[in-house]
Amino acid sequence: MIVSIHQPAYLPWLGYFDKIRRADTFVFLDTVQFQKQSFQNRNKIRTAEGWTWLTVPVETKGRLYDTPLHDLPINNRVNWRRKHRAAIAQHYAKAPQFEAVMALLDGFYDRDWDRLSALCYEMLLAFNRRLGIETTIVKASSLSGVEGEKSALILDLCRHFGAGRYIAGTLGRNYLDEAAFESAGIEIAYQDYDHPTYGQLYPGFEPAMAVVDLLMNEANPSEILFGETA
Repeated sequence: MIVSIHQPAYLPWLGYFDKIRRADTFVFLDTVQFQKQSFQNRNKIRTAEGWTWLTVPVETKGRLYDTPLHDLPINNRVNWRRKHRAAIAQHYAKAPQFEAVMALLDGFYDRDWDRLSALCYEMLLAFNRRLGIETTIVKASSLSGVEGEKSALILDLCRHFGAGRYIAGTLGRNYLDEAAFESAGIEIAYQDYDHPTYGQLYPGFEPAMAVVDLLMNEANPSEILFGETA
């Protein structure tokens, strides 16, 4: 059993999906706290000038350090859905796959969302289908008896699923207790993602864009990501 784990992310970058595909089970870690200026509620799209942020506003006042992500509200006093749709339409109108991908995104931007995690989860499932990823996705909030913080939490989740290998991000080297994983008989495999290049709408390749950039520009995104057609 191979397990990978990551916090919710809005319009994730390509490395997020590589991490999912390499696992048998992916844990959608929606029980941790929100982090300001992270990729939980924002990501980058390509523009003629380089890139720009798309950020989902969230309600953090008085609740930042005591509300798990699955309960964190979106600030819908800001019309972020219209803004995001307009920005994507503006910058990708001439992209080869614009109509198909915009139709997919409209299914989300035409719908009301109360919680950031719910938005990220439903988008993730849709993007996985688009990319042909069949990994089992499990919300951490649906599990019981899994406890701890940081490395201890990751280890407990791996044990819960009977993992023999854990796919960790590069930053895991900074906090994972490798001895504890070894003692539990769980191998840590660090991702060290090698970002692919592909045709972008504007000159000069910009890596680490939101997944919509790849989807907009390539008819067979799975071939770019995984070397095969979905």
